[in-house]
Amino acid sequence: MHYKILCSDLDGTLLSTKSDVSDFTIAEISRIRNTTKIILVSARMPRSMTYLQRRLGIEHEPIICYNGALILNGASIVVSTVIDLKHVAQIHAMADKLGIKLGLYYKDEWYVEEDTERVQKEIRYTKAVPSFRATSQTLTEWKDRKVSAHKIMLMGTKETADMLYPELMEKFSESLHLYRSNDTLIEVAPKSVSKLSAIKCLLNDGNTLNDVISFGDNYNDIEMLQYSGYGVAVDNAREEVKAIAQKITLKNTAHGVAHFIKEHLH
Repeated sequence: MHYKILCSDLDGTLLSTKSDVSDFTIAEISRIRNTTKIILVSARMPRSMTYLQRRLGIEHEPIICYNGALILNGASIVVSTVIDLKHVAQIHAMADKLGIKLGLYYKDEWYVEEDTERVQKEIRYTKAVPSFRATSQTLTEWKDRKVSAHKIMLMGTKETADMLYPELMEKFSESLHLYRSNDTLIEVAPKSVSKLSAIKCLLNDGNTLNDVISFGDNYNDIEMLQYSGYGVAVDNAREEVKAIAQKITLKNTAHGVAHFIKEHLH
């Protein structure tokens, strides 16, 4: 089996721990990286991906950040799609009523209001550190700079997320991607982008989606796996993801992607 392009999600897929790839994964990527383009595809911010690129020896390849809202090729921006700042302000107002905090992301900037256990986890897992300041201050400053969020992370409890999610869906489902990455977190991204749309942007030299093999575990990976030439789910993936995958490999903690590469890719 040979594919010209390998696209992989990070958290819960390529990463064997919460923050790193295994030596086995590095060895298998090293074996195929001269004949296969390796593209990391994630909801993460750039600096939480570039250290993994370095570990894998693929710094020369593009990266797809924020589920496709930002595509970078080295220092060059290939695509940058942000959420309308008015929507960011409206979401902030709705979340604030329920005591839900926002993480705001733009390029390599990350802003949160306060240091919490959730923020500390994110720092540990993604090797990035946020700036601490009031969300209203970030919104004012962004308005002056004419920029906005590539991603919003809403951090609440299961109860508050259960209350807010349907309200957000009712108001914004036409214009924004909203998904729950777990019981307490809601992630928000521009509607016009996805991991799949980003991969399509990077196809060139006559390559098509048939030349792509992709790996994933979560709802935001479904489209990518479905429309790639070959879609592989890790065994810890959501049932809906496994249902559409052509193959299921071992769990991420058992280096499932590396095992698949070793057994099937040359």
